[in-house]
Amino acid sequence: MKIRSLIGVAAALFCGSAAAADAADSPTLAQIRHRGELRVGLEAGYMPFEMLDKSGQLIGFDIDLARLMARKLGVKLSIVNQGWDGIIPALLTGKFDVTLGGMTITPERAKSVDFCDPYLTIGQTVLLSRKLAGTVTRAEQLNAPEYRVLSKLGTTGEIAARKHFSRAQIRTFEHQADAAIEVRNGRADAFVYDLPFNAVMAAQFPDSLVHLKEPFTREDLGWAIRKNDPALRAWLNEFLASLKKDGTYQALYKKWFEGSAWLPNVI
Repeated sequence: MKIRSLIGVAAALFCGSAAAADAADSPTLAQIRHRGELRVGLEAGYMPFEMLDKSGQLIGFDIDLARLMARKLGVKLSIVNQGWDGIIPALLTGKFDVTLGGMTITPERAKSVDFCDPYLTIGQTVLLSRKLAGTVTRAEQLNAPEYRVLSKLGTTGEIAARKHFSRAQIRTFEHQADAAIEVRNGRADAFVYDLPFNAVMAAQFPDSLVHLKEPFTREDLGWAIRKNDPALRAWLNEFLASLKKDGTYQALYKKWFEGSAWLPNVI
């Protein structure tokens, strides 16, 4: 047998062994490589994690991370835009392989899914109507019956609002942008949500919004996967660690959370 043929046989055996290892160690990784596609679930509209630009393309911190993830796996990327209240059920039924999208790691969610190492730590802050500037200077002052406090349904923002501002008038919205608009237009007093989104909104609309930027909670965000796939979790943790080691993560963080060059390109 020629040397070239021997090499070909060896390569085939190696690939077969690698595929078998994937199947044994990580059913999800095996499926991803078999179909040639990584499916990532998230909900578009969470600035600066994932949002539509003026051409209708998804951009953001998580989108860049997802592209790098797919490139590392050697497959194409498919983004599945999923409503937040159904994102864990959709993951569990196999609609996608992993959730990005700024999901807070909580004990309740961890009953249904496994989380990778935290990829960002944030907290809840208050986006305040400009008319209350100087009157309300600390988040705890909103815990009073006269204040109308909004948050997004099914999020840790809602949990924090109901816990910390139980005496206020609490309302929830399906979409965070709609709730922020209510505050901008003076139909509500405050919006409780994640620091990054509130910071971006305050920068966009300084004439109508004030950001009380000191977080009153601390939250670790993580990528969620289906349970019983420790090899996938290990791969994702190693991928995240490599991005931090070579400086890629820091560059993306600076681009999306500290820079504003992308703002004019967002709808």
